[in-house]
Amino acid sequence: MNTTIRALLGATALTATAFAVSAENLTIATVNNGDMIRMQGLTDDFTEKTGHTVEWVTLEENVLRQRVTTDISTKGGAFDIMTIGMYETPIWGANGWLVPLDDLSEGYDVADILPAMAGGLSHDGTLYAAPFYGESSMIMYRTDLMEKAGLEMPESPTWDFIREAAAAMTDRDADINGICLRGKAGWGEGGAFITAMSNSFGARWFDMDWNPQFDTDAWKETLTFFKGMMDESGPAGYATNGFNENLSLFQQGKCGMWIDATVAASFVTNPNESTVADSVGFALAPNTGKGKNANWLWAWALAIPAGTQKEAAAKEFIEWATSKDYIELVAAEEGWANVPPGARTSLYENPNYMEVPFAQMTLDSILSADPNNPTVDPVPYVGVQFAAIPEFAGIATEVSQEFSAAYAGQQTVEEALEKAQAITNDAMEAAGYK
Repeated sequence: MNTTIRALLGATALTATAFAVSAENLTIATVNNGDMIRMQGLTDDFTEKTGHTVEWVTLEENVLRQRVTTDISTKGGAFDIMTIGMYETPIWGANGWLVPLDDLSEGYDVADILPAMAGGLSHDGTLYAAPFYGESSMIMYRTDLMEKAGLEMPESPTWDFIREAAAAMTDRDADINGICLRGKAGWGEGGAFITAMSNSFGARWFDMDWNPQFDTDAWKETLTFFKGMMDESGPAGYATNGFNENLSLFQQGKCGMWIDATVAASFVTNPNESTVADSVGFALAPNTGKGKNANWLWAWALAIPAGTQKEAAAKEFIEWATSKDYIELVAAEEGWANVPPGARTSLYENPNYMEVPFAQMTLDSILSADPNNPTVDPVPYVGVQFAAIPEFAGIATEVSQEFSAAYAGQQTVEEALEKAQAITNDAMEAAGYK
């Protein structure tokens, strides 16, 4: 970027307070996805403005969750800033484990954060993490393969249509799988996908008395449908595929459809990264006619663990990385299609961004997810692809391992669900819910 652009982007409240605190070296734990890697490449801009340097610890999603959870619960102090999400933030905020972000600068414009994101990253009205980007999930599909199959994607398709289209687009000789979905164990990997999918089939994790519901027809239908469709039209080894594996397959032209995070849209439509960039369409996540789509609601956000000795510098970094000016910085460097989406209202009012082909579908998907009413039948928990209780991460990780074993053919769907019911029931009894 040239000096003029940097000077223009630097005219912010952040620059006005640059070097207000002594220069620090911040250690930041983050996830190994494209938007976070892009941020690392732009960190020199932050250092130029503040004098602070940054040391990155970049981890695969499941490992990141384990590392930051262990560190914050034991007061390990390894990180000054953590990348966490909507599940952890309100729980950790309530525990006093995070620094409140209630004194960010006026120029940062906290009110511009999308209400769905701010609400999910707050506890008792106090913001405890700032969204780097927000996401739901949606269908990304090959328009050329859909046309070749003689089908037309509805704006809001049913699962039956998706299964039909997946079978029609599958071409084993050409190494094209009709559909790629997460099967990888981990509550935030395959566990998140199957939970969001189950909502659309009328399933839920718990009834209103906290009784596990894996012994219901709705869960059996969900898993049976998923495994049947993926065995027919999915890639070999799908039981171990997560976000990054499926992204790679789609970009290589090996997937007809992929249902995953809306944030992936910029990667699959980037001609520098995707071989099918010019033939990608978008649609809402599928439903079964029960009133719920199979999409989730999530934000990867930046938070400061309580007890850090570098709180002031950490807040400066969070203001830099999640600001309107950072969005402008990315747009100047890599174009509007590659800015972090789903976090700020102003982005969706920006004429430049409104021209991005997936912008409106991303916003529609985010707005259609309701964490307070995520399921067909009522539930005692908040969260679309998770239940916002401290015990959930451990329970769901074990449950997802049983599901992945069923996908891999190591046990039946019925056996996996029976084990899921027992695991969840025992854990809830031990935690005093029953």
